[in-house]
Amino acid sequence: MTDRREVAIVRWPDRTPSIEGGLAALLAAYHLRTEAEKGEPVTDVDGLPDRYRAEITGPRIAFAGDVVLVALLGDATVGCLVVTSLTDGQSEIKRLWTDPEFRGRGIASALLGAALAHAAENGVDTVRLSVWEWRTGDIALYERLGFAVTQSWEERDRLVCMQRAA
Repeated sequence: MTDRREVAIVRWPDRTPSIEGGLAALLAAYHLRTEAEKGEPVTDVDGLPDRYRAEITGPRIAFAGDVVLVALLGDATVGCLVVTSLTDGQSEIKRLWTDPEFRGRGIASALLGAALAHAAENGVDTVRLSVWEWRTGDIALYERLGFAVTQSWEERDRLVCMQRAA
């Protein structure tokens, strides 16, 4: 039987402080997978760089001033995304992640749509993001949503920087 429940996008912790554990699990999966893809696999959260471990163990502090959007399917926390606070007319999308078990259901698109709506409502001129070049499916999604590759603001090799008007 196919699960036809609708995905709800909520702002954390404003409306759903109780899902912090689910958010932490999503962030841990994101960072562990990213480190493995970069060729620097670690076995657990304790092996992650301090800055990533801080996001997992204390997202309220790590993302203070930012907007954290969480996708819920029933009671399950199935996706997340962070929109950084407005700086010089720009915000950045970070940490877009969908639980692999729930991919293909439009969760990433729903999170991105909510992030772009939030940006537009809050006076953001430009939304930017960075993505690893091997995440070609993600790049294709961003391009479908109007993001274009731009000059890199990052010094890390193999990172693609993209932006679009809010």
